[in-house]
Order: sequence, then structure tokens, then C-alpha cells
Amino acid sequence: MSAAPAGHARASFDLKSASLPLITVVLKTPNLATLSQELQARFGETPDFFDEDPAVIVLTQIAQDPTPLSFSVLLTLLKHYRLRPFGIHGGSLAHKETAAAVGLMDLPEISSSAVAVPGDAPAPAPVPAPAAAPAVAAPASGTMVIDRPLRSGQQVYARGCDLIVLQVVNFGAEIIADGNIHVYAPLRGRAIAGARGNTDARIFSTCMEAQLISIAGIYRTSEVALPADVLGKPAQVRLAGESLVLDPI
Repeated sequence: MSAAPAGHARASFDLKSASLPLITVVLKTPNLATLSQELQARFGETPDFFDEDPAVIVLTQIAQDPTPLSFSVLLTLLKHYRLRPFGIHGGSLAHKETAAAVGLMDLPEISSSAVAVPGDAPAPAPVPAPAAAPAVAAPASGTMVIDRPLRSGQQVYARGCDLIVLQVVNFGAEIIADGNIHVYAPLRGRAIAGARGNTDARIFSTCMEAQLISIAGIYRTSEVALPADVLGKPAQVRLAGESLVLDPI
């Protein structure tokens, strides 16, 4: 049987560049026990927050720390929360050698379009979640509508879209959206907008009494009282640089 003419041969594959959204896990301590406790505190009640997302472990802030870092334990911990690390960014020579031993690539340059996962404990004032490189995620499309009250312990995640809630979000409930959040009722629980890095996302409520508000990883808790012109009144939350801004409506 003769071979097909070269001019008519079909290639068995193509090579093209690709751009992928990444989660950047920015470590601020090599103490994995502390990291485990804080991941549990932030994501223990939202097991579906991550969805087998590719992740990069950023080590720039602990590059000078001589404390050994067990990457095998770190990988197990992150995979428990449905993150899939495939590389590191920054760190010391020892970090790079031990990371390579467990199959993690050294990535000198990365670009992240998703929220970073900090390794430090939440502070009462607005705190930015550091990212390895500045980027803005694409706005979410579509809308999820919830027309029932949300009680303590309930959680709703509008993946890839905006979220509208028509009833009260009680203390201890949590609402999450990749886009904007609109609550046409008292907002007393936790509201997390722009959950995957959309810095243009906003939070709106006709009665702002939130336990926690967050946009693109920058958050504020009720330990810092809301301003008098916002508390219990119609208000919006937006991001200005690395600070949350609360405006009366």
C-alpha cells in the first residue's frame, strides 16, 4: 500500500498557546498546621468553593524562612479542598528542589485571573488577598435568583453568574457569587462577590447588616462596625484599589 501524498497528509495534532485561570495560593508561613486551621475556617463550610481548579503555590513571602516546608503534606492539604497544584512561583533553591521532587514545576512568571488564597488569619479591617501578578477576571454572565430566606448554616454559590436574593440572609448564612450580589432584604450573613477574582463585582442590599463582606478576596468582618450611614440602610459595596468602599444608596 502506497503512502498518502505529503500534500494531502493530515497532522495528528496542533500546538496552540492557551491562557488558563489559576488560583494562586500565597503562603505567608511554612507552618502547615496553621494553614490547615485557617483553610478549615474559611472553606470548611463551603466544600464546593473550589472545583478541581489548577493552582500555583506562591512562595515569595517565605523565601528567606529557613523552616523546612513539606510539599507532600501541602499538596495533600490543598487537594482536600479540591485545588490541584501543578507548580510553584518564587521561593528559595531548597523550595524548588523539594517541590520538583514531588512533581511541581518551577514557574518564574505566572498570571492569575482568580482569587488568591492567603495563608494568614483574617483581620478585622479590610485586608487584601495578595496575588502573584495583577489581573482582572472576566465578568460573570447570567443570574441566579433565590426567593426564600436563608437561615444560619445555609450556603448558596452562584458559580459563573450574578446572584439575586429576594428574602432575608440571616446571620450565619453565606452567599457567594462569581459576579455581583443583590439582596432585596436584610443582609445579615456573609456575602462574597467576585469570588473568582472579578474586581468589578459589587454587593447591594436594601438593609446592610452583613457579618462579612468580600469582593475578589478583599474582605471586612463585623468586628469593625459598619458606618452609621450604611448600617441597616440601603447600601452598596465596591472595590477601590485594594480597599472596600461602602456607599449609601
